[in-house]
Amino acid sequence: MNLESVQKTYKRYAPQYDLLFGAIFHPGRKAVIEDLECRPGEAVLEVGVGTGLSLPLYDRSVRVTGIDISEHMLEVARKRKARLGLDNVDLHVMNAQEMTFPDDSFDKVVAMYVASVVPDPVALVEEMRRVCKPDGQLIFVNHFNSNNPVISRIEKWLEPLANTLGFHPGFSMDEFLARTGLQPQQTIPVNLFGYWQLLRASNDKPARSEAMTEQDIAVAV
Repeated sequence: MNLESVQKTYKRYAPQYDLLFGAIFHPGRKAVIEDLECRPGEAVLEVGVGTGLSLPLYDRSVRVTGIDISEHMLEVARKRKARLGLDNVDLHVMNAQEMTFPDDSFDKVVAMYVASVVPDPVALVEEMRRVCKPDGQLIFVNHFNSNNPVISRIEKWLEPLANTLGFHPGFSMDEFLARTGLQPQQTIPVNLFGYWQLLRASNDKPARSEAMTEQDIAVAV
């Protein structure tokens, strides 16, 4: 998959996305936001915010920034924001693999149903780590390939259609964790039949001051 195919797919999905995926994905969205346990004033980034179905679930005291590569999906989200008066929400067209936010901009970063959509999941996670504060939370909800042999065969059969479907049906959790180095503190099945998984990990990068000190030492040597 590449960005162009993702944009084309979600341009096609945008008008009926809420109808197709609103109810079936709602339990996962609700579980993520409950798991965040946001405090008033915290800054949350939602990567791949899509049509903004999750936005009304956040407490109004939380500052929410949503990004998406699809202008057509975001247009629906903007209308939802205006209709519901969500003044705590900011929305931007942006590539999740190359975000323009400064380092350590957010307390918590969320990617709902995104990891199997982006062309490079490793770049996605690296950017999420970069813009999240040290010891902040990184939370994912995603479909991962099934251990059920029948379902697994169907997923493999569908994999060549990834560009059309808009996601990778055979997305492997083991490979995703191995390639990104994520170490989830929690894995929870969500949505219908527990077919999707919620992963929560701490952003275990050094604080900015510590990183600068190490850099200064390296330069001095």
